[in-house]
This record gives sequence, structure tokens and C-alpha cells, in this order.
Amino acid sequence: MAPYTEFAEALLLLLRLVLFGLAMGLTIISFQAYTENGGKRLESAFIGFAFISMGVAMTSLGDQTDSLELYFSMAETVPFIIGFGMLWVSLYR
Repeated sequence: MAPYTEFAEALLLLLRLVLFGLAMGLTIISFQAYTENGGKRLESAFIGFAFISMGVAMTSLGDQTDSLELYFSMAETVPFIIGFGMLWVSLYR
């Protein structure tokens, strides 16, 4: 394996960690807003961000597994669909 490939893989891992951290940060902030203010819109936003964070985590894990890659790719899409659907609901409530 070439040295630049190892560097690129390490950089990709770092970027995925940053992405997951940002997604979790949004989830925590939306949960705090929901617990302080309540309401169906904030509840839907929190649930949406939680599922998006789950999708980000599953995407990172999915790249680590080579077996059953197609099925895992389909499964990791479901949390994104639910998450963005819940965000859509929170905007239109």
C-alpha cells in the first residue's frame, strides 16, 4: 500500500469522526431544546437528528465491512430516510 493511500485513509477516518461529532452535537442541542420548550416540532426535529446521527454511524461502520456490503448499504440508508422525513415533518408542523 502506498504511503499516500494510508494518509488518505487516516484523513477519511478523521473526517468521518468530525462528521459524527457534528451530527451528535446537533442531536444533543435539539434534545436540550425539546426538553426545555417541549412541542411537537422540536420533538420531531430531535428524532430526525437522532436518526441522521445513527445513519452517519452506520455509514462509517459499513465501510469497515466487506461481506454483505449491498445489504448493509441498503440498511444504512433507512435511518437517513427516517431522519430527513422527521425533519421535514418538524418544518411543516
